[in-house]
Amino acid sequence: MTILRTPDARFDDLVDYPFVPNYVELEEEGTGESIRMHYVREGPVDGPVVLLLHGEPSWSYLYRHMIPPLAAAGCSVIAPDLVGFGRSDKLTGRSAYTYTKHVAWTASALFTHLGLEKVTLFCQDWGGLIGLRLVAEHRERFQAVLASNTALPDGTAPISQAFLDWLEFSQNAPDLDVGAILQLGSSRTLTERELEAYRAPFPDERFMAGVRSFPALVPIQLDQAGAADNRAAWSALQGFHAPFLTLFGAEDSVTLGSELRMIREIPGAKSQSHRIVDAAHHFIQEDASAELVSSLLELVGLGSGQDV
Repeated sequence: MTILRTPDARFDDLVDYPFVPNYVELEEEGTGESIRMHYVREGPVDGPVVLLLHGEPSWSYLYRHMIPPLAAAGCSVIAPDLVGFGRSDKLTGRSAYTYTKHVAWTASALFTHLGLEKVTLFCQDWGGLIGLRLVAEHRERFQAVLASNTALPDGTAPISQAFLDWLEFSQNAPDLDVGAILQLGSSRTLTERELEAYRAPFPDERFMAGVRSFPALVPIQLDQAGAADNRAAWSALQGFHAPFLTLFGAEDSVTLGSELRMIREIPGAKSQSHRIVDAAHHFIQEDASAELVSSLLELVGLGSGQDV
């Protein structure tokens, strides 16, 4: 297994991202090697735990406008970089990444190393594909969920044409400009410094195997790897009675509509104020961070539901 580590200098002086890096070492069983996983931790250590899980091809930079107000309100905020993204280690070769490994890596970091409990989860994109599996498999560690622009596909439902187009492009395009992808999925215009920050983890194509692999790992067929595990997760989520809120972006053609199954099948979603957020695209954190923060603070009992 070849492990790449993005040079620290790539992360110097990023706009609106002053956070001190933290790391855990994840042992790869049977290899004698370990993978370093990065996370941001801000706010009081004894505050309500708010976990922010990003998707693809972003990293914890996506939460730069949400971390400070959540921490200032008294939350203990944790925002990891998934393996292959951000300041976390990158593995070479797309086959080094599997859905099962991503769930296991993230669970190890959050529960074995950080010991998180009483977690309020915010998840978007692959943050939901991983995060909702964690909720299903470790229900006792979660006290609330806010799911946004995500899904838990298991091969039983149609997939949007927008996702199928992204799948084809991600596997075959000779160059994936991460900054341009973030801009395409955001309603607001990102500055050049913001675009460069999104590109920072990936100096060249060698670092892109995680980005390239994710779309092909989404289990859109019944017999695809991960589909059976996700069907089991759906069964487990039918026993999740803690608050489960959905906020989806009105402009997100990739996932909009996926919230309906969550609302229908997860008991904790009943009587919640589910909303479709106007003018918000796939990367809703860029377009509606104040509304997301307000909803999270309300879930943890530190807010009134008003935008901050």
